[in-house]
Amino acid sequence: MAEVTYEQATCFYPGADVATIDKLDLDIKDGEFMVLVGPSGCGKSTSLRMLAGLEKVTSGHIHIGDRDVTNMAPKDRDIAMVFQNYALYPHMTVGDNMGFALKMAGISKDERAKRVGEAAKLLGLEEYVDRKPKALSGGQRQRVAMGRAIVREPQVFLMDEPLSNLDAKLRVSTRAQIASLQRRLGVTTVYVTHDQVEAMTMGDRVAVLKDGLLQQVDTPLNLYDKPVNSFVAGFIGSPAMNLFTVPVTSDGAKLGTMTVPLPRGADATIKGDKDVVLGVRPEAFRPVAEGEAGLATTVEVVEELGADAYVYASVTQDGEDQQTVIARHEARTVPARGGTLNLSVDPEKVHMFSSSTGERLSG
Repeated sequence: MAEVTYEQATCFYPGADVATIDKLDLDIKDGEFMVLVGPSGCGKSTSLRMLAGLEKVTSGHIHIGDRDVTNMAPKDRDIAMVFQNYALYPHMTVGDNMGFALKMAGISKDERAKRVGEAAKLLGLEEYVDRKPKALSGGQRQRVAMGRAIVREPQVFLMDEPLSNLDAKLRVSTRAQIASLQRRLGVTTVYVTHDQVEAMTMGDRVAVLKDGLLQQVDTPLNLYDKPVNSFVAGFIGSPAMNLFTVPVTSDGAKLGTMTVPLPRGADATIKGDKDVVLGVRPEAFRPVAEGEAGLATTVEVVEELGADAYVYASVTQDGEDQQTVIARHEARTVPARGGTLNLSVDPEKVHMFSSSTGERLSG
C-alpha cells in the first residue's frame, strides 16, 4: 500500500492544441478511496492511464509511495487495473482467469491456488471458479475482474468505470460491494466514473475535473455543501442544484418575486458584476401559502418517487424569461400539473457565484 501523488502532471496528445490533463496536483493518501469524476472528455480516464503507465506524462511527475513512476513501465509500477469491459479470457475458467497474472509472474501453483481461493471467498465466487465467463452474469464477471486484481496484492487498485456495463439495480449493489471490499483490504484505490451519484456514495474523497483541470477535491459532503464554483455546484447532486443568473439590487439577488440577501463579504467579490449566479438545492425550497413572501411558480411536471417527489416548475424572470425550478416536495401532497406553487428558501441554504468567473462568493 502507498500514497499516490500527481505533481503538475500534464498530458498532451499528439496534434492537440490543449492539454488533456493540465498541471494536475493531487495527493491520494495511503489506503484512501479516491474517485475521479467529471463529464465525458474531462480527462479523468487519462489521469488514471497516466498513473497506470498507459499514457505518457508530457511534463510533471507521478509518485507511488517514494518511487517516481513517471517513466516506469506499467509492469513495474505494482498496480492492478479493473477495466470497464472485464477483459476476461473466454477459454479459461474463473479460477484460471483470476490466477493468470500470477502464473505469468512465476508464482507457484500452490500459492496461486491459495490466493485465488481467498479472493473467491472474499467475492462470493467459490462455486464459480470452475466455470467459464460466458456462464456468468455481468455482475459476476465484474467480480472476477476484481478478483484478478486482488490476487496480485498490488500497492494501488485502478478502476476505470467498472460498473458502466451493469444495469441500474446491479450497479447500486455492486458499488456497495466494491466500497466495502476496498475498506476491508485497505488498498489505495483510484476510481474513475462519470456518475456523480456513484462518486458521492463510494469515495472517501472526490476529485472533480473539467476540461483537463482539477476543479475541487474534497469529501463528498463538503463538495455538496461548499462547492468552490458554479460548475461543481451544478455537477454534484441529484437532481442538480438549481442555478439562476439573476440581477443584483441594493437588497440582494432577485429571482422572480423573491429577493435573497447577498452573503457577507460578497460585495467585494462581485467586482461590479450586475448579475450573480444563484444556486439552490431542490431540498432547500419549502412550499408556502399563496400571499406569503416567496417565489411564485407554475407546476410543469411532478416526479413521484415514493418517499419523495420532485416538482419541476417554471418561473418568470424579468417579465419574460422562463426558467425551470426543481423543488423536493412531500410525496403525499403533490401539486397538480398547471397549478401554482409558491416557494420560499432559507437564505442560509443559498449558494452564490460570480457571474463572470463562476467562483463562489463569500459566505
